[in-house]
Amino acid sequence: MATSYKSLGQLDLTTTSLTDLYTCPASTETVVSTVIIANRTASATTFRLAIRVDGDAISNQHYIAYDVPVAANDSTTLTLGITLKATDVVTVSAGTADRLSINAFGAEVTV
Repeated sequence: MATSYKSLGQLDLTTTSLTDLYTCPASTETVVSTVIIANRTASATTFRLAIRVDGDAISNQHYIAYDVPVAANDSTTLTLGITLKATDVVTVSAGTADRLSINAFGAEVTV
């Protein structure tokens, strides 16, 4: 089993729609260690973060952060340690378009 520490995904959220940040590849297990949400503007906004097991359609039980505020010109760091299996999806959305950058970091383990 090989482990690869890496940036799992980076997004400039240009919409308020749910957007996939990372999908765990086939034959892989992943540990999402950190997600950083940066607000690039002078106005506060919010974000949502969900883990969709097996790529299921979004449902209330998938959310691990919901309408969490991010102050103007500030960032929020989530230290998570969430484990994913193949086809699990990390999905995000912004309360306001064109304000947030989101980065996820972790380790992929090939099984």
